[in-house]
Amino acid sequence: MNKAFLKITSLMMVSIFLFSSCASIFSKSTYPLSINSSPNKAKVKITNKTGKQIYLGETPALVKLKAASGFFSREEYLVQFSSPGYQDRQIPITFEIDGWYFGNILVGGILGMLIIDPATGAMWKTETEFLNETLKD
Repeated sequence: MNKAFLKITSLMMVSIFLFSSCASIFSKSTYPLSINSSPNKAKVKITNKTGKQIYLGETPALVKLKAASGFFSREEYLVQFSSPGYQDRQIPITFEIDGWYFGNILVGGILGMLIIDPATGAMWKTETEFLNETLKD
């Protein structure tokens, strides 16, 4: 019984190392962004780094943003707020390399570093989880 348990555990550990990578295990490839404003019901438009509109709505809103725009390419977004009688406001959302990506040197290996994390976008992260903007009149 004890030997069977050890074999199963060993097989599971080897599978984790072979079929995943460090950032993919400890990070994610999409990030939720909670958007609020004062005044409420402000128009929100989000575009990606190529200028493609990925969201159009009103505050409050919850939007999921992809971390990558392609293989080894991080995404960038511009969140635009507008409301009649108020000045428009633009907030950039950027992604940086995730420290867990370098864990591939120890855990995920070359497969994780060169294929899995770059393909899934898990090599990128953002610290921006909330936008709470006050528009000026």
